Amino acid sequence: MASTAAPASIHQHRDSDVEFHVTYLDTDSGRIRREQFEDLVAAERFASAQLRDEDGWAVVDHVKIEVTSRMVA
Repeated sequence: MASTAAPASIHQHRDSDVEFHVTYLDTDSGRIRREQFEDLVAAERFASAQLRDEDGWAVVDHVKIEVTSRMVA
């Protein structure tokens, strides 16, 4: 019987306890900015798009989120 599960990839972090922060230099304004992503591939794509000139830079950080749950009475 064939498996219907998709192959695992290092680029697929679907865990709800991880998000990806892209810190980058906005070369138009000269300011450092940050964006959040739930998907590593989207974060890396955004970071790459920020490297438009020789002064541009971007860093992707993997951030573990503490998941808290509340009980409702």
